[in-house]
Amino acid sequence: MSDIIRVGLVGAGGIARSRHVPGLRAITGVEITGVVARSPASTRRAVDELAIPTAYGSWQDLVADPSIDAVVVATWPYLHAPVTIAALGAGRHVLCEGRMAMDAAEARAMLAASLARPDRVAMLVPGPFSFFADRTVQRLLRDGAIGTPRAFRATWAGAVAATGRDQWRRERRFSGNNIMTLGILYESVARWLGQATEVGAVLENFAPWQAGPDGASIPADIADHAIVTARFPGEVVGTFEVSAYAHFTPPNAVSIHGDEGSLLVDLGAQQVSLARPAASPPAPVEITAAERGTWRVEEAFVAAIRGLEPVTLNDFATGVAYMTFTDAVHASAASGRRIAL
Repeated sequence: MSDIIRVGLVGAGGIARSRHVPGLRAITGVEITGVVARSPASTRRAVDELAIPTAYGSWQDLVADPSIDAVVVATWPYLHAPVTIAALGAGRHVLCEGRMAMDAAEARAMLAASLARPDRVAMLVPGPFSFFADRTVQRLLRDGAIGTPRAFRATWAGAVAATGRDQWRRERRFSGNNIMTLGILYESVARWLGQATEVGAVLENFAPWQAGPDGASIPADIADHAIVTARFPGEVVGTFEVSAYAHFTPPNAVSIHGDEGSLLVDLGAQQVSLARPAASPPAPVEITAAERGTWRVEEAFVAAIRGLEPVTLNDFATGVAYMTFTDAVHASAASGRRIAL
């Protein structure tokens, strides 16, 4: 490979346009040389609007082109596994969107493909909700700021758009077992507490329809209200509440309670508060510049390709873990039993 890293985009939707294209173009020695979208018309729009030199007729053509060094998989989840596995098999580095796959079986197949090509970088776009606070929360828990963690509550409200925008998020044929923002919220909690060891869940689909792109009603078969109880290492227990209907205060937040205090991570306001002892009013926690994380997904991907840093957020093993959690949520809701992980 030359000093120039040539990137092909599979998918040219909002995340590609708002994050990946500008992020990659800000890096010296990186060129976006090709793109393929859902249709010939959308591919042509991407070429014209994003000034990308080459339009491909299919993702298979893009992946097979030996002039492409790295592939960004910015499609809906139903294509993540086939495109990623083919790209790795063809010797391309891969950056794949979060919601790694349709289910854990696909995620494990993607992991196997990455392990078969240890010379290629395989990275997932990490959930960004808690970037700002991850290092601070990890430090506070490590230093015993709330004593021994005992319980948590994670909430995310208004998780389903009723306007027909991104309707794929409520269609299992496109999204698989992924449920609204549950997997991304779980990903943040797992960074702080480790991976869940047991799951129980209730899933409801109160509105089994949604507005399509043309305004007509189309079926929706992914839950719009999820209550998940989970156990984490150290016998920490808690709940995830993700709903299109709830109005939480604050709406998008995680509270972690220990035997000597509580932490509140307000994901919307990007603030962390500490109450110690637990009965005292919460006080703001300073997030230093050294600890505050930001979006650097494209920078991290290219740095990994160049051998400058390892993949940490997120490697494929982490993706398998959160897809296994998501599968367990469905299994528990269907069976009425708790599922051990």
